[in-house]
Amino acid sequence: ANLINEAAILAARRNKKEVGQSEMLEAIDRLIAGPARKSKVISEHEKKVTAFHESGHAIVGFFMPHADKVHKISIVARGRMGGYTRYLPDEERTLQTKSQFEAMIATAMGGRVAEELVFDEITTGASNDIEKATQIARAMVTQFGMSDKLGLRLFGKREEMVFLGKDLGEHRDYGPRTEELIDAEVDLLLLAGRDHAEKIITEKRVLLDTISSFLIKHETIDAKQMVEIVEGRDPLVTLAAQSEASAKPGESEVSEESESPSSSPDSGDHGRTPDIRDANPQPGLD
Repeated sequence: ANLINEAAILAARRNKKEVGQSEMLEAIDRLIAGPARKSKVISEHEKKVTAFHESGHAIVGFFMPHADKVHKISIVARGRMGGYTRYLPDEERTLQTKSQFEAMIATAMGGRVAEELVFDEITTGASNDIEKATQIARAMVTQFGMSDKLGLRLFGKREEMVFLGKDLGEHRDYGPRTEELIDAEVDLLLLAGRDHAEKIITEKRVLLDTISSFLIKHETIDAKQMVEIVEGRDPLVTLAAQSEASAKPGESEVSEESESPSSSPDSGDHGRTPDIRDANPQPGLD
């Protein structure tokens, strides 16, 4: 309901009578990441760092086995984020595998790895990524029994007041030695994810530069454009070719109608070249 309401508000602001795809996509972005902060001014260097950071996420997500598909990359600032990369699974699921968790960790590390590789420096932009990766790794070890070393058991109990909807935190039911083992296993998962990300990004360095350059110029890349860039095609050339192909039948029809005396009076509109403004509409550091 919130999504439809947000899209309807956007359509009204644009003086549209119906909600279109562009409004729906923008509404999704607003609900997930907040409204675009178009007034925020950032330096060219920060824009470049953000572009490479998000490209790092996207490349690892694209090539890492068991990772969700890259749905959109953006360096448009939204909320507190300078950019973001969004993923979508191939199908709905309620269960997660160990391999999928490992892919999530590697993908989260992609931005940090790209920054180090390109700029030989790291920024605070990866703080949220590190937090997410650490939460996943810790859950694998303490909740899901995915550590070969620590085995099949739950470490820590959640203290909750269910009826009040409050989470009072975790009650540790283990000692300092076990805590050290848990931390060591979490570190191993995080380092393994970083190594996977580094291997992929190093091998795809040219692609990293290509995606980043496109982002710096156009600010967003959708799923279809991502595939085209990986395959060595220019998304803008593809779009132009599709637009030209769709226009040719109309041009031919206009020519035939202008020469034929039997053309019907109301057939003139059929030959107009389609309006391709806002074609392929597209709705931050994360």
